[in-house]
Amino acid sequence: MRISVKRMLIGKPLKSTELGDQKLSKTKALAILSSDALSSVAYGPEQILIVLMALGAAAFWYSIPIAVFVVVLLVALILSYRQVIFAYPHGGGAYVVSKENLGITAGLISGGSLLVDYILTVAVSVSAGTDAITSAFPSLHEYNIEIAILFLLFLTIINLRGVTESASILAYPVYLFVAALIILIVTGIYKILTGQFSPNLHAAIGTPVAGVSLFILLKAFASGSSALTGVEAISNAIPNFKKPAPVNAAKTLLVMGGLLAVLFAGIVFLAYYLGIAPDPKETVVSQMTREVFGRSWLYFFIQGITALILVLAANTGFSAFPLLAVNLSKDKYIPRMFQVRGDRLGYSNGIIMLGVFAMLLILVTQGSTEKLIPLYAVGVFIPFTLAQTGMMVKWWRERPKGWQGKFLINTVGAFISFVVAAIFFLTKFDHVWPVLIFLPTLIYIFHRIKNHYDLVGEQLRVNKLTNELPRIDGNVILVPVGGISKVVEHSISYAKSLSPDLLIAIYVAFDKEELHAFEKKWESRFPDVKLLALYSPYRSIVSPLTKAIDKIEHKANCENRQVSIIIPQFIPKKGWQNILHNQSSLLIRTWLLYKRNVVIISVPYHLTK
Repeated sequence: MRISVKRMLIGKPLKSTELGDQKLSKTKALAILSSDALSSVAYGPEQILIVLMALGAAAFWYSIPIAVFVVVLLVALILSYRQVIFAYPHGGGAYVVSKENLGITAGLISGGSLLVDYILTVAVSVSAGTDAITSAFPSLHEYNIEIAILFLLFLTIINLRGVTESASILAYPVYLFVAALIILIVTGIYKILTGQFSPNLHAAIGTPVAGVSLFILLKAFASGSSALTGVEAISNAIPNFKKPAPVNAAKTLLVMGGLLAVLFAGIVFLAYYLGIAPDPKETVVSQMTREVFGRSWLYFFIQGITALILVLAANTGFSAFPLLAVNLSKDKYIPRMFQVRGDRLGYSNGIIMLGVFAMLLILVTQGSTEKLIPLYAVGVFIPFTLAQTGMMVKWWRERPKGWQGKFLINTVGAFISFVVAAIFFLTKFDHVWPVLIFLPTLIYIFHRIKNHYDLVGEQLRVNKLTNELPRIDGNVILVPVGGISKVVEHSISYAKSLSPDLLIAIYVAFDKEELHAFEKKWESRFPDVKLLALYSPYRSIVSPLTKAIDKIEHKANCENRQVSIIIPQFIPKKGWQNILHNQSSLLIRTWLLYKRNVVIISVPYHLTK
C-alpha cells in the first residue's frame, strides 16, 4: 500500500542510465530557474513603495530613480554571474567561487547563506502567492497559512517527480506570467499616452518632499533590490543543463536578466503614474491591474497567473538547494545523504529537507512576506559580494587575455552588492539581525560535521604498508534468552553452526526461585550449552546483562578472541502487532551496539499466523 501511494505521487523509478534525459533545455531551464527572479517583480516594487509611504504619496516619484539604480545593479550582477558560469562550468556558484579564491571560511559563509536563502525563497514565494490569491478573494485571507502549506506540499511532490517533469509543468505558468505582465504594462502605457488616465494621479518627478533623507532612500533602494534575488540560481545549476551546459546557462541568464529589467521597470513606472499606494489587504500589482482593466476577466486572469507564478517561484529553491547541498556534502560539510539520488534521479533528500524547513518558517512567521523579504534579500547579497570578490581575486591572480574588462565587471558587481548588503544592515537591522546568529552557528555546525568525517576516515583508512588482517584466535558467542521457546532453539542451533570456542546463554531473572527453576529446565533441554543465570533485584535486564558481557569481553580480549552476541527475535506476521509485545530484543541490541569489539547478530524467527 505504501509503495503504491509513493508510485502514484512521484511516479515509477528511473534507471541511472536515464540521467541524461533529465537535463534541461534553455526553454525549460528559464522556467524552472528564473521563476524566482521573474516573480519578484510582483513584490519588489511594492517594497520600495512601502518604505516611501512613510513620507507620503508625494514621495512616490523617488521610485523612478531608485528603479534605475536597481536595474544598473541587475546588469552588473548578470554580467558578473555570466563570467562565473564560464569560469566554473561544473556549477556551485558563489560557494565554489568563494571557497577556491577567498578561502574555506568565505566559501562556507556563501554556502550557508545560500542554503538558508533558498529556504527563505520557498517560504517567501509561497507566502507572496497566497497573498495574491487572498487579494482577489478577501474572504480567504484568514486561511493564508493553510493555503501556503498546501502549495508547499504540492511543490515538494512535483519536484520529487524529477527535474524535467517539474520543468514541463512550470514552463506554461512562467511564460503566461511574463506575457500577462507585458500585456498589463503595454496596455497601461497605451492608456497613459492616449490620455485615459489623469496626469494628476501622481506627484511630478522632482517635487520637494518634506522629511526625505538619504537613509530612507537607501532603505527603499535596498528593499527594491529584493527583486534581484534568484539571479545566482542558474550559476548553481549548470549541471542540470543540456550540453553545451555553460553556453546554454549563459544564454538563459541573459534572457532572464532582460525580462527582469523590462518587467521591473514597467511595474515601477505604472505604479508611480497611477499613484498606487501599498495596501496590506491588496497587492500593488492587484491595484494596478484593477485600474488598467477593471475587475474584468483579465484582472482575474492576471491575478491568478501572478499568484501561480509566485507560488511556483519557490521551484528555484527546489532546483538550486539540492545542487548546492551536493557540493557542500562532497566537501564533507553537511551529511552525505544529500548526495543520494532518489527514485526519479533527483536529490530527494535535499528536496524533502527544504520543504520541511520552509513549512516551519511559514508557521513561525505566520506567512508574513514583509518579515521574510529583508532577511531573504540580505542572505543573498552576502554571497553576491563574496562571489564577485572571489572572481576579482581569480582574474588578478591568473590574468588571462582580456582579464582587465572581466576584473572591472566583477569589481563593480562586488562594490554594489556590498553597498546593498551594508544598507540592509543599517536600515533594516531589526529584520536582518538573525543573520548574525544563524550564519556563525551554521559555519560552526559545518566544521563539526567536517571534523567528524575526517576522524571517521582516519579511523577506517586501511594501512597500505601492510596486508595483514586483524588477528582473531577464536570466537565466543553469547545468547541472551528470555525463556525456552522455538525462537531460542533456532538461535542456539544457529550459534552452534558457527563452531564457537565457547557458547554461553545468558538469562536474567527477577525472582530467585524462578532463576533456579529455569536453570533446571535449561539443563534438561540444552545440557551441552553453558547457562549464565543472573539475578536482577532492581528488575533491569540491560544492566546485569551488560556487566556480565563486559567481564566476558575483557577476558576474551586478553586471549585475542572475538565476542559475538546473538539476539533471538520473533517477527509477528503483521507489522502493527509489534506494539503488543515487549521490545526487549530491540532494547538490548541498541545498548550493545555501541560496545567496542562486540559483534551483534540478530536471528529473526518469523511467525506465520
